[in-house]
Amino acid sequence: MRRLVAALAFGSIVLAAPALAQSGRAVNVEIDGTTRVQLRGAASSVVVGNPAIADVTVTDANTLFIVGKGYGATEIVVVDEIGRVLFQSPVVVSAPQSGQVRVWRGARVTEMACGASCSPSIRSVDTGATEVTP
Repeated sequence: MRRLVAALAFGSIVLAAPALAQSGRAVNVEIDGTTRVQLRGAASSVVVGNPAIADVTVTDANTLFIVGKGYGATEIVVVDEIGRVLFQSPVVVSAPQSGQVRVWRGARVTEMACGASCSPSIRSVDTGATEVTP
């Protein structure tokens, strides 16, 4: 009887291990967009490498949304209450595939959100360049 219980306990641990380690390829998110991540366990802590690039909203213990805040790459790690990694992945935040245009005037950049027509968006890109006036 003890052997059966030990074998079942060991089998449970072995079967549960792959479900806890969700990691791999980079998660791609458009700027100001979101991507849903479904976890296979209850999250206890979420760590974002660079919160200026991405942020995480936890809607319940098993669901989180990654929000693209700034262009670039960072990493997100989610652990359960005893420190096991539930999710670990690089996150790459990039420009939208459509509906956006950048207008350059010298070193000044204005991002435009486009539908039937284009309007300046609230996001601006700082190139670090300084305009020189004679």
